Amino acid sequence: MRLFGDLKLALLAMAPTLAAIAAAASGLMLLASGATPSDPSRLVELLKVTPTVLIEISHFLSSILGLVLILLAFGLRSRLDAAWTASLITLMAAAALAPFKGFNWEEAAVLVGCTLVILPLHNAFPRAAGLSRMEVTPGWLLSAAAALGGAALLGWWSFAHAEQADRSVWKVMADHDLNRAIRTTGGSALALLLFGIWRLFAMPATPRVVGDDDPDFDRVRAILRTAEWAQPDSNLALLGDKRFLFSPSGETFLMFGVRGRSWIAMDGPVGRQDERMELLWRFRELADAHAARPALYGIGPEDLPDCVELGFSIQKIGEAAAVPLDGFSLTGKRREALRRNWRKAGEGGATFEVIAPERVPDLLEDLRAISDAWLALHAGGEKSFSLGGFVPRYVAEFPVAVVRSEGRIIAFATLWPTASRRALSMDLMRYNEAAPKNIMDFLFVELFEWGRLQGYHAFDFGAAPLAGLDDRPLAPVLSRVGRLLFERAEEIYNFRGVRRYKDKYDPLWQPRYIAAPHGWQIPMLMADVGLLSSGGMAGLTRRTRKNGDQ
Repeated sequence: MRLFGDLKLALLAMAPTLAAIAAAASGLMLLASGATPSDPSRLVELLKVTPTVLIEISHFLSSILGLVLILLAFGLRSRLDAAWTASLITLMAAAALAPFKGFNWEEAAVLVGCTLVILPLHNAFPRAAGLSRMEVTPGWLLSAAAALGGAALLGWWSFAHAEQADRSVWKVMADHDLNRAIRTTGGSALALLLFGIWRLFAMPATPRVVGDDDPDFDRVRAILRTAEWAQPDSNLALLGDKRFLFSPSGETFLMFGVRGRSWIAMDGPVGRQDERMELLWRFRELADAHAARPALYGIGPEDLPDCVELGFSIQKIGEAAAVPLDGFSLTGKRREALRRNWRKAGEGGATFEVIAPERVPDLLEDLRAISDAWLALHAGGEKSFSLGGFVPRYVAEFPVAVVRSEGRIIAFATLWPTASRRALSMDLMRYNEAAPKNIMDFLFVELFEWGRLQGYHAFDFGAAPLAGLDDRPLAPVLSRVGRLLFERAEEIYNFRGVRRYKDKYDPLWQPRYIAAPHGWQIPMLMADVGLLSSGGMAGLTRRTRKNGDQ
């Protein structure tokens, strides 16, 4: 029984490819059949019992159905339930027409056989999307055109070498067959042309950037408030520089940025667990329809099975740190320096408070002054896409942790909550010159305690880029290059310093990845992530004087 179960799972995994091959092969057979001569003796017998108009219609419709099957193979490969249903209907219709093309029982048998192959595989097509959502790519249309062209060439060769061409009766029938082949091939070509034109105009437009004055922004806020699945940095959706795909229920979204041909999604879908895979397929298909390079950036180990399902290549890009809040304590020798910094700041008059979002607008001018002072000491300017910037409207979306000294705010951090309270994190972390050294240690320790009291399980410190990559002889080239940059490229970014700073809190480190259809695309996608985050080439070339603050 276990062996049977394993075989069933293997069959279901192969089913989309198997069904697509069966549909495409059936479509090619119908196109070739419509473009080549019929068996003369069978056709004579058919003409005795069947009106000529029915024979002509059967030939014409069979070729059109052949083209439809080739196009439906794309939907079968993408696991569309509607494509499975439509393929069965098309195969059975073509099988019913085959006898009226000259008692073509062999063709009917093949079509019935393909129907029987696809029929029991319904469970392998779980994607409940309509055929109108099937993004037929330019490459697939070109393949269909090539198949149609090949059938036309086969027909030309067949009629040019017809053995009965010198016999009067057969010559007349061959002429009728030739006219019929021209009509069916021409009709199929016209149908393909019309379909291609329709897809050109009906192809979904690239989703627009959603700003805070757009009704969809309210949908994003609502999803973040109730999401079953969200990471702290899912709150970057509120920055106002992302494009969005929404699930049919409106309870899940995927956010992504576009630079050139690169479509880069931050993390994965946010919202309902059961809608994640469908939204990822939509993202890939939409990018493919626009000849774009899709990627999932900053994903964790829990996302890797979905990436494998999508057929993506995966590359590690660093590690993220998370501190479990229940077990965090300042006791012990390893925490001696942290304990001393926290106590010294408190004894110097530093106080901690978390400001609720509705109160943040009253403090924006004070926070802006601190942010401007911080930016003056850190070249590179404000970030975007994978990092937040000081945008007043964006800052006011979140709670803000502030540190005061003598009643004045000297440091702050904007907080990223999650509805599930799996993790809490921060975005902007800034201070002015009046802040004592190591004020951030005081802020973090206080944040850990506040988060624990609020019911959060962990504090997410964010990623350490390029950390944890291997430089072994058999490691991937990108991993070896990343390791070299991590160790030698301090003038570009303080990679090792970021890792060391976060390490003193004894976090748990988890890998972070980027996933794309092809491994060779990943360097280009990583470059585009840097450009999106830095505001283009001008922002990317600015060098930070100090690192590890964001």
